[in-house]
Amino acid sequence: MAPPTLLSAVRDLDRLRQIVAVLVRHGFGEIVARTSLGSLVVGKSEARNNQSVGERVRLVIQDLGPSFVKLGQIVSTRPDLIPPEVITELKKLQDRVPPVAYEAIKEQIESDLGSPLEQIFESFDAVPLASASVGQVHRAQLRTSDGQLRQVAVKVQRPGIKTVIERDVELLYILAQAVERSIPDARIYSPVKLVSEFDRAITAELDFGLEADHAIRFAKNFEGHPEVRFPKIYREASGKRVLALEFFEGRKVYDAVAQGFDPEKITRATLGIIIKSIFEDGFFHADPHPGNVILMGVADAPVIGLIDLGLVGRLTPQLRDKTIDLMVAAVQEDYRGIADALYAIGTPTRKVDRQAFEAEVAMLAEKYLGKKLADIQVSALIRDLVQGATKYGIEIPPDFLMVGKAIMTVEGVGKEIAPHFDLYEEMKPYFLRLLANRYSPERMLPELLRSVARISSAATEFPMQAQEILEDLRRGRLEVRVREPSLTQAFDVIGRRIYSGFVVGSLVMGSAWLASAGSWTASGLFFVMALAWGGAHTVLAMWLSRKKRP
Repeated sequence: MAPPTLLSAVRDLDRLRQIVAVLVRHGFGEIVARTSLGSLVVGKSEARNNQSVGERVRLVIQDLGPSFVKLGQIVSTRPDLIPPEVITELKKLQDRVPPVAYEAIKEQIESDLGSPLEQIFESFDAVPLASASVGQVHRAQLRTSDGQLRQVAVKVQRPGIKTVIERDVELLYILAQAVERSIPDARIYSPVKLVSEFDRAITAELDFGLEADHAIRFAKNFEGHPEVRFPKIYREASGKRVLALEFFEGRKVYDAVAQGFDPEKITRATLGIIIKSIFEDGFFHADPHPGNVILMGVADAPVIGLIDLGLVGRLTPQLRDKTIDLMVAAVQEDYRGIADALYAIGTPTRKVDRQAFEAEVAMLAEKYLGKKLADIQVSALIRDLVQGATKYGIEIPPDFLMVGKAIMTVEGVGKEIAPHFDLYEEMKPYFLRLLANRYSPERMLPELLRSVARISSAATEFPMQAQEILEDLRRGRLEVRVREPSLTQAFDVIGRRIYSGFVVGSLVMGSAWLASAGSWTASGLFFVMALAWGGAHTVLAMWLSRKKRP
């Protein structure tokens, strides 16, 4: 999405005022007043002594509508940036809105697919199965090219929602930039970075064609796994804003358990799906909450259907290996291994005290590892480890945090339906097998060949590069450049001081010379000018120093 401009801010000034008014109403008026948006404040901030900060944040998001609800749901996956009490409140956000009228949905389908609704579907239910901020789902019947009549779920984007979200994202950028610029303490939460993550996620979710591609990729990755299904996509009835998927006849997780399905089998199967998709495929469902899981089959042999595949996570092979190292260290209760893996996963933003960091990780991990699922919280373990890494200046990538969210979701459901299910005991064989596969001959041989090829290429190019360096040295053309970003600023400050010193010194000397010549009026004028110049320079220097202070 394009960055916000002054024109877009002026165009959406009413919406910006509405956002500011909601912030003020829920007790954040002081924060708004400290930003460049303080001039938009009307009235006083209401006292909210009986409500926590997390509660007030949730109420602000609820009042501001669907775009902000989506933002809250995404932000709730960042325990490295957001305090636990705020995350707890954000998880209560419900993405439910009143459905759009059938006539508007019909017009949206016909506009996107270019044909009358009656020519596309044999039947179409006017009442939606579900309604959310981005779209709603209707049940329909579709006659496919093979002549079969298929039961389908048709996901339709809400008319105008793309424009609304794009406008709100632009305003979110403006708000985030204002907060970072005006409130230095807020920079630790990276407001602009959070909005950027939300921008990418919501832009992908608005393109239903991407969700279709995700479903096809998941189905391919799980070929030969009858215990899991992903909805088939019917391209002939799909577009950018309309998606026709296979309709799953099944039950929600809690209904299935009530009807006699084995909760431990459900939890074990779901865990296996998540682990395979994350650590073998590097492509996983980022939001596997119970509403996105359909139970099919029979009680003794459940089949898990996963739907709503718009939000996915990806892990590069390198990050996958590092994450496996972390999980293996966790199941083996290897505290130093956990610290080493976290350090490798993250990016140090400053010099890290490794000894202190390892001690912190050991202290945190000891609280959780080696206990039954009923006695521990994997979510709390992941949150504390990530916060520990952040405390020591190690920035954790968002993709890893999405892995944590997926595992936390499985844990949460598992605690409810199978409280005695031991997550760590179930995870051990998975990760030990993955670790063994990493060092198998089938994988090591291609990596060895790639390394040999890189070394061979470097060895071939090295003599020529060394000859060029030696030739430059012989001819006196070799230059070594050292770049120090702070030097430019330092030279600028010194230059201003020297210049002002010359001016003030010259004025004082001129004043003294004129006084000795008996021209007291001119002497006094020169002296006042010297005082004024020196005072102005001092005030300007103090203002610039205060402005640049973090």
